[in-house]
Amino acid sequence: MAIKFQYNKTSQQSLAKQLKVRERALPTLKNKESALRAEVKKAKDKAAELDKALKEELSLYDDMMRLWGEFDPSLVCISGVELTTKKIAGVQTPILDKVNFEVRDYNMFERPSWFPDGVAILKKLVQIALEREVFERKMDLLDFARKKTTQKVNLYEKVQIPGFQDAIRKIKRFLEDKENLSKAAQKIVKTRQEKMEVAS
Repeated sequence: MAIKFQYNKTSQQSLAKQLKVRERALPTLKNKESALRAEVKKAKDKAAELDKALKEELSLYDDMMRLWGEFDPSLVCISGVELTTKKIAGVQTPILDKVNFEVRDYNMFERPSWFPDGVAILKKLVQIALEREVFERKMDLLDFARKKTTQKVNLYEKVQIPGFQDAIRKIKRFLEDKENLSKAAQKIVKTRQEKMEVAS
């Protein structure tokens, strides 16, 4: 990215201001990036932990698979999911507050005695699965924000700050050279005038 500038004091001051803004923002951005990286890891670990818990919970009921054929899955449905948001390093992330279930009435005498347990098991499995989904969404949001922050850190650190420093250096050299040439020209004019005065 080429930085546009003019060889004058105004341009130099403008570039110096922009440089200062970026130099001040860089440590904050780096801290945000490391905080996001840590939060992404936490969310990823929690999602993996919930995935493992779901698999373990499902394996507990492997021997009951034949019984699940008798179970009516329409007895239980999700009537609502309550989510709140929490800001982590400037990113709104979801938090699962509550899962509301609706259990349809059924005749306890016509159904097998394990149906109430089946309803409880189904609720538990759905709760774990939804929580895992929320953590995966949280991880995606945080990871996206981390990538954007990393890009900005790299832009500032590797492109803009060195670019501004280089431009300021070029302007300073140009202005110094111009001043030196002006002084040299003045000396030449002065010595000519002195020679002319001596000659006349």
